[in-house]
Amino acid sequence: MNVSQNQKVEEFTLLGLDTVPKLSIVLFILLLIIYLLILLGNLLIMVTVYFEARLHSAMYYFLSKLSLVDLCYASVTVPKLLVDFLSKKNTVSLSGCITQLFFLHFFAGTECILLTVMAYDRYVAICNPLRYSSIMNRTVCYWLEAVCWAISFFHSIIQIILTCQLKFCGPNRIDHFFCDIHPLSVLSCSDIFIIEIVFVANSGLISALCFIVLLISYMGIIRTIGKAFSTCASHLIVVTLFFGPCVFIYLRPSVSYAADKMVSIFYTVLTPLLNPIIYTLRNKEVKAAIRSFLGKKLFHRN
Repeated sequence: MNVSQNQKVEEFTLLGLDTVPKLSIVLFILLLIIYLLILLGNLLIMVTVYFEARLHSAMYYFLSKLSLVDLCYASVTVPKLLVDFLSKKNTVSLSGCITQLFFLHFFAGTECILLTVMAYDRYVAICNPLRYSSIMNRTVCYWLEAVCWAISFFHSIIQIILTCQLKFCGPNRIDHFFCDIHPLSVLSCSDIFIIEIVFVANSGLISALCFIVLLISYMGIIRTIGKAFSTCASHLIVVTLFFGPCVFIYLRPSVSYAADKMVSIFYTVLTPLLNPIIYTLRNKEVKAAIRSFLGKKLFHRN
């Protein structure tokens, strides 16, 4: 679609994933299965933590919030991608694009900070176990959760304010499967130098700072528990799969690379899928609670 320089773009075309047309149905089925697993896995953790008294502690409270964020985060991009696989016209309005961008960064920012909070929680539990209950009490958990949501909200609002300053005169083809900062800014006919610096500072530095704080927490844990590295190895896998791609995507100028789409799959699809699997399979208490919860439900039905 050709758009003249004095005409404002009101609609974008998402180019989606680079696939052979014959593989579209295969990818659709695969992504649909993954999305259903994300919904079921994260919902199961949320419901189990809520109903099982043995999981009413700070660690599992934050785990249930992580499941909520993962469920919402995946729902920002995956349903639209599934529809686009079956549609011949993969378009999105400017307002729809900005809305998706807001919720993408809102839930991604919340996950960044929440993973950092969870690392701090584990640090206190392992390095200061005698004071853990008093430090990570219910009030503190509520405040930490509120801080996660608040910081992420302001982070997303800044992204939206900056994006709304951009003018789009054409072309209108977004080389991605969802609306994000870099794919949008490269299409802008505005001078984005200052805006780009703020974008990088707002997104990239938040990811990098959270990642550094998180690694410091785990270094303290590893130093305390010595050779028992497997205790937090699964957490580090989740952290690396989420923060690595985020830092790669956002801690750089608005330049598109061929690998961006595949890298984005890691933190928008795979991380929400792997979080419930890793945190559950590596945790005997959660597995026992899930079996107990499902057993109660089946027993009451019979």
